[in-house]
Amino acid sequence: MEIVDNYVYIKLSIDITQQPNLVNLHVVFDDGKKKVVGEIANTNREKMTVTIVGEIKDGNFIPGANSKPSFKSVPRLIKTDELAILLGDQVTKHGQTNFGTSNIYEGYKINVSINDFFNSHFSILGNSGAGKSCTVASLLQKLFTSSPLPPKNAGLFFFDAYGEYTNAFGKINEKNKELNYKAYTTNTDTPECEILQIPIWLLDVDDLALLLDVTTPAQLPILEKTLKLVPVLTGDGDNVIKKKNDIIARAVQDILLSGNDSTKIRDQVIGVLTKFNTPSLNLNSQIVQPGYTRTFKQCLFVDKTGKMQEMELVVEFIRGYIMDEQVDLKPEDLNPYYTLADLELAMDFALISEGILKSDKVFDYANVMSVRLHALASGENAVYFSYPKYVTRDQYLDDLVTNKQTGGRCQIVNFNINYIDDRLAKVITKIISRMLFKKASTIKPRGSRAFHIIIEEAHRYVQHDGDVELLGYNIFERIAKEGRKYGMFLAMITQRPSELSDTCVSQCANFVILRTMHPVDLEYIRTMVPNVSTEIVLQLKNLKPGNCIAFGSAFKVPTQLYVDLPNPRPLSNNVDLENVWYNDIKETTVGATVGAGVDISTQKFAAPTIPIQTAQTAQNANAAKPAVAQPQAAPQVNTFIKQNTQDLLDD
Repeated sequence: MEIVDNYVYIKLSIDITQQPNLVNLHVVFDDGKKKVVGEIANTNREKMTVTIVGEIKDGNFIPGANSKPSFKSVPRLIKTDELAILLGDQVTKHGQTNFGTSNIYEGYKINVSINDFFNSHFSILGNSGAGKSCTVASLLQKLFTSSPLPPKNAGLFFFDAYGEYTNAFGKINEKNKELNYKAYTTNTDTPECEILQIPIWLLDVDDLALLLDVTTPAQLPILEKTLKLVPVLTGDGDNVIKKKNDIIARAVQDILLSGNDSTKIRDQVIGVLTKFNTPSLNLNSQIVQPGYTRTFKQCLFVDKTGKMQEMELVVEFIRGYIMDEQVDLKPEDLNPYYTLADLELAMDFALISEGILKSDKVFDYANVMSVRLHALASGENAVYFSYPKYVTRDQYLDDLVTNKQTGGRCQIVNFNINYIDDRLAKVITKIISRMLFKKASTIKPRGSRAFHIIIEEAHRYVQHDGDVELLGYNIFERIAKEGRKYGMFLAMITQRPSELSDTCVSQCANFVILRTMHPVDLEYIRTMVPNVSTEIVLQLKNLKPGNCIAFGSAFKVPTQLYVDLPNPRPLSNNVDLENVWYNDIKETTVGATVGAGVDISTQKFAAPTIPIQTAQTAQNANAAKPAVAQPQAAPQVNTFIKQNTQDLLDD
C-alpha cells in the first residue's frame, strides 16, 4: 500500500484470525530480480507494518535499509533456506559457538562466528534479575565445552563484583583436561582461594596516581621522584651509599640555608637525619676540628640568643657529601624489590627534597599523598600490594594464568573483588588491565595472543572519570580504542549502560541486551547503540528473564533469542525470603546462615528446592521440535519459553 522511510505498509488479503502470531517474523518482497527482507513490526486484521532490514543478493544478506521493494513485488514469509542466510546454519561448525535458540522461530539454533563476536569489544546489558550472569556463564560454557577443539589458548580475565562465577567455571578441568580455571579473592578473613596480591614495585607513576587518588598533575612529579628514590634508598652498595649521601646532604643543605629561625632548622635537620641516614652520614657523624671532635647533632646546638653558632661548620660538613659529578648507578646496584613501607619512606624524602618543609603551598597539595600512602601501608588493604618474592611484570602475569595444582595454563582467571570498597576495586581493575594492555602491546608478533577483560557491574569501573584530565587517558577507553589491533578486548556487563563511558560503548561491535526498564537507559541504548530501532527499544521493556535481543557485527539482523541455563549456574540467585523470614537462622563465626540455602561465611548456596531446567534438557526439548517452518507454511510462534522457562534466570 505505501512505503514511508524504512516502513512498508501491506494490505492483508488473508484471514489473520486463522494465522499464528506473525509479529517479528521476517517477510521477503520478491520481484524475481531482488529480494528485500523486512521484519513484521505490527499488524491488525487489515494491514501490516514491516520494517526493512536488508536484501538477499547472490545468496548473501546485505543489511541496511537502502534497498526498497517495488510495488510489483510479492510479500511472503521467509523460506527455510533464506532464514539460514539471515540466522545461520543449524550445525555448530568449527570456529562457531552456540548462543541460544530463537524465540521467534521455534527450535532454531543461533550459532555465531567466534571471530565475529569475540574479536571485538562487546556489552551485555540488562536490569537486575534479567539474567545477565546466567547469560554470560552460559555463553562461555558453550564456548569452552560445545566444541571438540576447545579454545585452549584463550585468556579471559573476570573482574567479578560478587564472586558469582567460580561456581559456574570452577570444575571446567573435569570436563576437559586441557582447560583450567583459577580464582583470586579479596576475602582475607576466610579465603576460599589464593588472595589477590599485586607487587608494589610493578606500579608506575600512573598506577600510584590512581591508587593514592591524586587530583592534580602538579602531584605527579613527586610520585616520579619517589619511584626514582626508592630503589636507591633501599640499596646498600658503595655507589648507592654515595648517592644516598648526596641526596640526603642536598636536602639538609636546603634546610640549613632556608632562612628559618635556628630552632626550626635544628628540629627539621634532626627529623630528616633520624629517618634518612647512612653509616657515614647521620646524627652521630664525627666533625673533627683542631683540638676537639663533636658529633653532628652536637654542632646543631642553639644558644640562649637563638643562634646556631656552628652554622658555617655544619654547612661545610654537609657540602662534603654533595657530589659535583653524579655517580652512574648500575642496575645491579639498585634494589628492585621494595615494600609499601619502603615506598612510604621514599615519598617522605621526595617531599622534603621538593621543599615541603619550606613551603606551605607545597605542603598543602603534596602531604595528602603521604597521608594516603601511610594509611594504605598501615591499613588492612596493604595485603593486596605485598608479594612474597621478586618477580618481573611478565613473570607476574604468567603466574596469574598458571594453575598451581595442574601446572596448566588457565583460560579463565577470576578476580573476586567483592570484599573491598568500590574505589579500591576500581583501581585494582585498572592496574591489572593496564598490565595486560602493556603485555599485549609488546608481544611479537603483534596479535599472537588475545586477552579479554570481562567486567561485571561495569558501570562502577568503566566511567568517564578524572583519569583523562590527570593522566591524559583512561585505560578502559584506551583499550576500547586501541586494544583490538593488539588482541586486547573489553567486555562490559552492566545494568546501567547510561553510566558507562560513552567512548567504550561506542567502540563495542556487539550487544546482547536483556530486559531494560529505566527510561534513561532505554534512551541511551537507542541513541548510542547502532542499528537499534524504536520497535527494538519497546521490546526491551517486555523481555522475559533469559530472553535477549542480540545485534552487531556477529548478527546479520537483530536477533531475539533465549539463552539456555548454564550448568552449573553462577551464584546469582535471589534471597529466598520464605526461608529467611520464617526459618531459624544459625549463627556462624563470620556471619549468619541465611535460610536453608545460603551460607554467608562460605558464599556457597545449597541446591534450589525448585526444579531447574538444564542446558541439556533444553537441547533435548528443542531436538524434538521442528527446526523451522516449511517454506509454504506460516511459521509457528515459539511456545518453548512459556512451557519451559518459568524458573529461568533468577540472577
